Amino acid sequence: MKTKIEFTHVPIVMPPQSFASHEIGAALEFAGLVRELEDGNKIPGLHYEAHEPMARKELEKIFQELGVKHPCEEIYFSHRLGFVPVGEASLFIRINAKHRQAALALMAELIDRLKQDVPIWKVSQTC
Repeated sequence: MKTKIEFTHVPIVMPPQSFASHEIGAALEFAGLVRELEDGNKIPGLHYEAHEPMARKELEKIFQELGVKHPCEEIYFSHRLGFVPVGEASLFIRINAKHRQAALALMAELIDRLKQDVPIWKVSQTC
């Protein structure tokens, strides 16, 4: 499985879609957007921090584990660090697979594992 992991301090730009083969039957994208309420309080945005080497290593491990369970062809992962204003993406994931079931299952488990296991933290910014 082809993977790409990116951390950025600027707005996430979703790369143009290109397929490794004509056997791709599912192209799935997820963007995690910053909401204006955090714990019931209005915020201007969130600040994200990460231990990048550890986060990259953990993501690679998760991709490997989930790729065996849910075979997919490609994962593109981008997470923004620093301040992310309300309405902008803090996370973008693209999964290309031969079959939709594998892509959907991998995406759901990946997001759960990201929140649970990857050293990326958010800090709310109150108004």
